[in-house]
Amino acid sequence: MSSIGVAIIGTGFMGPVHTEALRRLGIHVTGILGSSAEKSKTAASTLNLPRGYATYDEVLADPEVSSVHITTPNRHHHWMAVAAIDAGKHVLCEKPLAMNSVESADLVRRAAESSVQCGVNYNMRYYPVCLEARERVQRGDVGQVLSIQGSYVQDWLLKETDYNWRVLKSEGGALRAVSDIGTHWMDLVTSITGLQVEEVFADLRTVYPTRLRPIGEVQTFSGTSHNQAVEPVAIETEDLGSVLVRFSNGARANLFVSQVSAGRKNCLRFELSGQTGSFYWNSEEPNNLWMGNRDGANGLLPKDPGLLGRMAKPYADYPGGHPEGYPDSFKMCFRAFYDAVAGLTPLAAHPTFEDGHREILFCDAVVKSAAEQRWVNIKEIL
Repeated sequence: MSSIGVAIIGTGFMGPVHTEALRRLGIHVTGILGSSAEKSKTAASTLNLPRGYATYDEVLADPEVSSVHITTPNRHHHWMAVAAIDAGKHVLCEKPLAMNSVESADLVRRAAESSVQCGVNYNMRYYPVCLEARERVQRGDVGQVLSIQGSYVQDWLLKETDYNWRVLKSEGGALRAVSDIGTHWMDLVTSITGLQVEEVFADLRTVYPTRLRPIGEVQTFSGTSHNQAVEPVAIETEDLGSVLVRFSNGARANLFVSQVSAGRKNCLRFELSGQTGSFYWNSEEPNNLWMGNRDGANGLLPKDPGLLGRMAKPYADYPGGHPEGYPDSFKMCFRAFYDAVAGLTPLAAHPTFEDGHREILFCDAVVKSAAEQRWVNIKEIL
């Protein structure tokens, strides 16, 4: 991995997260690109990176760069990924992959026709006990999956004065809470079960049709200064919502998403019920997997490489009793991606552009369902 050079595109919340995870893997970060030369320079200095790029063309022309990590607002994902693929660079893109399924389908086609690796950062897959649940479910330990219920909730947009580029349809797309965090939940449960979404019924709500935007941008999760001047801005994206799901095997799911749930900073939960057992996991307690039984005692599996199976063990670097959390999930996702770049076959393959496209199809179906208040089949979007 030391021979790989990676450029970070975007200086917001995710840019530094990607940088730190890559460094922990021993991957060389060549530099960073912001929305202006000044932001690039500042971020490079803050992160102690060798270079702050002036333009994206400069990134793609740099012979040291073999891969780019795109962490920009969503509206840039498609054209930046296209340009990187055309330049022969590997691409790891933040989710959602694109603004709509037309763009994501185009990226799937371009990735398939290229010789580079293309992935999406669905890092929640890589908590070790989630990988353990995946191996156990897919080998039949809980029998046929019957239902999945869960949520992904936060509170960082609870106030009318809370603002970030993500609330704008022009920057992030028609959906916000569902696409920003709901797709993480959906990717996690579909990767665990191997099931595909067939139909959705969505009910969405915009709590604040108008938000008070500060003069000047606000970093994700940072809130707004009490002394900062504001201006009203119309909001079309949802603050919360519920989505009913029918899966390919007849299983049902109920997903609730919210970015206005007081006290929940970043909480993903799922409970998966099969014919012979159940699994429950909560990202705020990420090192434990609850295992439910009808005819015996329930169990709690801790994150411990000595107790984990073949798939999860390579993605747990510390021994039992030594917790691994949010930053480690990025490191493990990137490990799987760069193992693939190196020509290896990871036991837990990285999320691909195809996976990202399926999540965008899900989002487009949610938009249509919420607007028309009816069940929408994914085939209507294809």
